[in-house]
Amino acid sequence: MSESHIRILVVDDEVDLEQLMLQKMRREVRRGRYVFEFAHNGAEALELLRKDNTYDIVLSDINMPVMDGLTLLAQIPEVNPDIRAVMVSAYGDMENIRTAMNRGAFDFVTKPIDFTDLKVTIERTIENLTLWRQALSTRDKLVALQNELDVARKMQQSILPMSFPTSEQFNLYASMVPARSVGGDFFDVYEFTDGRLGVVIADVSDKGVPAAMFMMASRTLLKACAATSGSPAKVLKQVNGMLSDGNTAMTFVTLLYGIYDPQTRELVYSNGGHNLPVIVKPDHSIELLESTEGTALGVMPDLEYQENSVVLEPDSMIVFYTDGVNEAEKEDGELFEMDRFCEIFRKGTFGNAKDVTDTVFQSVREFAGENPQSDDITCLVLRVS
Repeated sequence: MSESHIRILVVDDEVDLEQLMLQKMRREVRRGRYVFEFAHNGAEALELLRKDNTYDIVLSDINMPVMDGLTLLAQIPEVNPDIRAVMVSAYGDMENIRTAMNRGAFDFVTKPIDFTDLKVTIERTIENLTLWRQALSTRDKLVALQNELDVARKMQQSILPMSFPTSEQFNLYASMVPARSVGGDFFDVYEFTDGRLGVVIADVSDKGVPAAMFMMASRTLLKACAATSGSPAKVLKQVNGMLSDGNTAMTFVTLLYGIYDPQTRELVYSNGGHNLPVIVKPDHSIELLESTEGTALGVMPDLEYQENSVVLEPDSMIVFYTDGVNEAEKEDGELFEMDRFCEIFRKGTFGNAKDVTDTVFQSVREFAGENPQSDDITCLVLRVS
């Protein structure tokens, strides 16, 4: 795979999709960035893959005659385990999405296909695949654990959003600074068709490659569930059930998911054991977001989650963070803690959400000094106009 030549096998029984795909992706096709080939069912696709296993991505519908997408997905690793599969599912088909992720799909998109979202998904898949192939090409040299962790950290970073929605009513920014050892922090932002925003911040237990893999699974399942439910509490319940299934390692993730409505300035949220966000009011006074007393996800099935809501004042902001912030350490073991964190907002004047995030990271770095960072540091800021 080169940066200018990505081979994508599209598998779908809808005959009109071929022309639609080529038309919607014509710029990438003309530039030679994407090379599309087409099959109309899983059996036809599998035959093509066995004749030529150098495809980079298989983009496959799930429901097809002769051989469905899930059956095809299970056989792709036998042909070439480095091929990344992106599945196309009907909106709300959670059972098939879950099965696809369990069988190794990298990501999914829903029908009717949003080609802007599809392009983002393809590029994210390419970036992940590039990093994975780089890791494979150097695996003989990866005798030290730190090299393995570095690859995993890059894979982890590659799936996080790089751009954020903004409007006259709000601005939003988030970033993660990984520790030298791979962790499991992540954030995400969803734009719904009615103008609302989904915001996520999470922290997986433990360190290393298993935590990074659990983080990627958590992020994908959350995205899938958020697409089918407007209730944060129901989303957390669904994700917890799927993460708990077969989780013999007892890895867990603390996670807060909220849906913000810019028209009403209301944030509806549910918290699964995560740090309580900080609300900074226009007069620089501070309060913590009220807890919903939820449990971390992934350990116990059949948990119920509660949700709450808060209306944010104009010219206020809410700051989400992981414990890499308040538990940052000096060399003598002194912690940054919440008092110093809140003092940032009492004293500071900020232009936008990115300024706030940058100031948090700078304050933590100045406090820790030369002491190596021991945990990922993640911050997501929503400013309300």
